[in-house]
Amino acid sequence: MTVPVTIDVVSDVVCPWCYVGRARLKKALEAVPEISVNLRWRPFQLDPTIPPEGKSRRDYLADKFGDETRIRQMHEQLGTLGEAEGISFDFDAIALSPNTLNAHRVIRWAATAEPGVQDRLVGRLFALYFEEGEDIGNAAVLIQAAKEAGMDAAVVETLLATDADRTEVEQEIATAQQMGVTGVPCFLLEGRYAVVGAQEPATLADAIRQVAQAKADGTLDSGQA
Repeated sequence: MTVPVTIDVVSDVVCPWCYVGRARLKKALEAVPEISVNLRWRPFQLDPTIPPEGKSRRDYLADKFGDETRIRQMHEQLGTLGEAEGISFDFDAIALSPNTLNAHRVIRWAATAEPGVQDRLVGRLFALYFEEGEDIGNAAVLIQAAKEAGMDAAVVETLLATDADRTEVEQEIATAQQMGVTGVPCFLLEGRYAVVGAQEPATLADAIRQVAQAKADGTLDSGQA
């Protein structure tokens, strides 16, 4: 099937379910090699109130969930799910809950680089935070991640020191919320059909097939998600 399908993934790089969702999406894409997919990562902030310097991870989780037993159970569940997807969550290594606005700015710039760079950057940021405990709100960490993904580190460093695209990212997050996106990951296919949550690869693959077929047939619904 030669008709390309555009998938916009609305996510936050401090969302563990988004990390799982990315791994499952990759499996879904492997299941539909006949379909050309244009993958784009879109910003969302689980908590935009976190200060620029970040917040103690322990304090953040305590404020949000309160019960340490509940937190431990959530981490154990995610750890098991992550193993199945090749992810080695190390929640104990995370000392800081960062504000992710700057990370989303860099992800936005990566979209203008060569194909695949943006997805590589997103994957690297997920790994840095969830597997290595790095502060992905830190400019030096973001610049290094951008370099590893194939971006021009000097350009990223220069732009990060300014307010470039800060308003645009905030507006994009607001637009997602206006569209009804309240939880992430959210996979938007052709801007019309939404698959919410870290769904199983088979579910994502089936949705991609259906949208690709509808697009090829010219029967794609014009309604928005």
